[in-house]
Amino acid sequence: GGGGNIVRDTAEVFRENTEAGAQRSASAQNQAMIQYAAEFGTASRGRFDRFMDGLNRLPRPALALGTLGMFVAAMINPIWFASRMQGVSLVPEPLWWLLGVVVSFYFGARHQIKTQEFQSSIARTIANAPQVAQSIQSIRAMRFDASNSAENDLDAPLHTAVEVAAANPALEDWRKAVL
Repeated sequence: GGGGNIVRDTAEVFRENTEAGAQRSASAQNQAMIQYAAEFGTASRGRFDRFMDGLNRLPRPALALGTLGMFVAAMINPIWFASRMQGVSLVPEPLWWLLGVVVSFYFGARHQIKTQEFQSSIARTIANAPQVAQSIQSIRAMRFDASNSAENDLDAPLHTAVEVAAANPALEDWRKAVL
């Protein structure tokens, strides 16, 4: 022969080359990961943006835990808690208004930013809708009718016995008994 391994060459006719199959599998997985990265990847953000996002996650839990802490403090030492609340009652009303404005703007701005990011992600998804519809249409075009898939004009017509319902006396007796 040509100096090759006859057994290997013959076996490859009946069995897939394992190494080539592994390479194809790795290539397919790599392509899938690239596609997932493109689909689900987000724009990289700077250190400051990541730091601020982390910092912005603190106030709500702090407010919730602080409120629970006030209830616990009031139950453990009511006199200490009452004296602190008397001090809070001395805070002038304009300062309370200012605190309300700061908290409202802080949470409002955070909510607005997250809403705008969500709306832009929806816009990106909607922009991909025509490609998705085209892909679905292509997949549907690949479907075939299983009962006629083996028919050939040169052969006798192919018909499956499943398409024609045969009489089943036992099933008929059961239906009569149930109904």
